[in-house]
Amino acid sequence: MADAIKKSAEIQDVLAQACARRELLILATPYLRFESSFLAVRDGELHILATMSREDATFGLRAPDLTIRFPDGLGFFEARVEVLGLGMLDGRRTIRLSMPRSLTENDLRDSYRVERVGRVLVTYSTLKGDLLQGSLVDISATGAKIHAQRDVDPAAMGPGTPLLLSIPLSPEIQIETRAEVRHLGARTLGLAFRPALPERTEQPLSRWIFLRREEERERLAQRLELNDRATKPQASGPTGILLVSADPALETALREFLAPIQPLIRLPYSAQAIKDALAAAPPLAIFHVKGTSLDERRLLKALVETTLPKAPVLLLGTQVDATALFELSAEWKASSAIVWNPSRGLFLQRLAQGIIRRNTHGGDSPMAPAEP
Repeated sequence: MADAIKKSAEIQDVLAQACARRELLILATPYLRFESSFLAVRDGELHILATMSREDATFGLRAPDLTIRFPDGLGFFEARVEVLGLGMLDGRRTIRLSMPRSLTENDLRDSYRVERVGRVLVTYSTLKGDLLQGSLVDISATGAKIHAQRDVDPAAMGPGTPLLLSIPLSPEIQIETRAEVRHLGARTLGLAFRPALPERTEQPLSRWIFLRREEERERLAQRLELNDRATKPQASGPTGILLVSADPALETALREFLAPIQPLIRLPYSAQAIKDALAAAPPLAIFHVKGTSLDERRLLKALVETTLPKAPVLLLGTQVDATALFELSAEWKASSAIVWNPSRGLFLQRLAQGIIRRNTHGGDSPMAPAEP
């Protein structure tokens, strides 16, 4: 179930509460996701913690469908935002975002249960004092399922039976609450928290569930990617990520980070070589931009225009101004652009992976590494 909050006062109230508790959030572009946290609402702008480089914040986040996702109570919110610039708040670097025009609220009560819970030993007891143990099967913001160590007696544990429940989910989340049996099997008990969990427990649990949900989205995207590789018909020639560059040293540097995704094939700045390589349906073409003179721009633009109908394009600049590179990226309708240095290898890996996923099966973008 999803509902939208559109009144500006209500939106500001939700965001102000998220800022007050320094709530975590996921900042997502079509190709990358960043983990951050709320800081403040100031002068009609939303400040969040800058967890990426200035360059990535300035250019990489300027996507038309940039969104934020964050937990709130028993559910989570999602909203479309825009980057307004960088800021500073209480000595911390921030990213200034526009206030959302609406918040989409997704209720997790019945729609999402975390099943990857690890090995968690649960203690439960009846009000008569019978102390029993079991293992946690899954958990949501409103209840849990446990596997009992011995057969469940329907006469003693039927639906509606009140229990005392202890779930040491993590060092930070220790659930001590009353619960009610909702359904049972031979050795399973479906429990609802009755009454609802107190805020001091509900908030960290909601946050934990939200992060597990994000992880599951990433795992699903990876499975789709593997299935796509396995079922995709073999092309007529060698296929992989194309690198259009005359620099063999750059090829060697990029191979370390891109080979785990796809083979890397370097091509000269040749229209015929690119046309031949496009016949193998490459998942991505990276164009090395080493200068922005008029002749270089004309050549690269023609090559990019040849490539775009067949493969997404990423511009990779060396010794070029970041602003000029991103202007070319927008003008040529490239998926993204990055100024290269070896310290950005993992970021490039995630960016390339996100572009490939987006253009093959619309999967979730991978999480970008945080800046050290």
